[in-house]
Amino acid sequence: MARVFVYGTLKKGQPNYKHMINTAKGLAKFQGRGHTVEKYPLVIAGKYNIPYMLNIPGTGHHVAGEIYSVDEQMLQFLDEFEGCPDMYQRTLKRIQVVEWEGKGGVGEARAAADGVLECFVYSTATYPPEWVGLPYYDSYDSSGKHGLSYVLRESR
Repeated sequence: MARVFVYGTLKKGQPNYKHMINTAKGLAKFQGRGHTVEKYPLVIAGKYNIPYMLNIPGTGHHVAGEIYSVDEQMLQFLDEFEGCPDMYQRTLKRIQVVEWEGKGGVGEARAAADGVLECFVYSTATYPPEWVGLPYYDSYDSSGKHGLSYVLRESR
């Protein structure tokens, strides 16, 4: 099993969460909530208003999201879903655990240095330069105050 940190449309209550709970695509078990240890720009970009975490460490905010434990089948699905490695790149990033529900309770998260875990995160280094000038968010909600409605793949 691998740990994946999701910060956008795959979180609970968001438009693509249905994929995280579709066992035909593999297994994904919710472990807890956290945020990136380093700051990153989280922007909403493109004509479909997709959330992107730009791989520019040290700029932006500590991005909030959810930690999942996923099997190899789900990891392969997520790679395909996220357009990896062209649109997003899957890299290990340090995530500060804020709330833990995973097996072993808080102990497992605390066993990591100060509640910090390494998780796979889909961020991007392949973006148009003007995206750096977009507003940065610390958390994504498809129906947030930003007013940028996410367009589902089925509707594109």
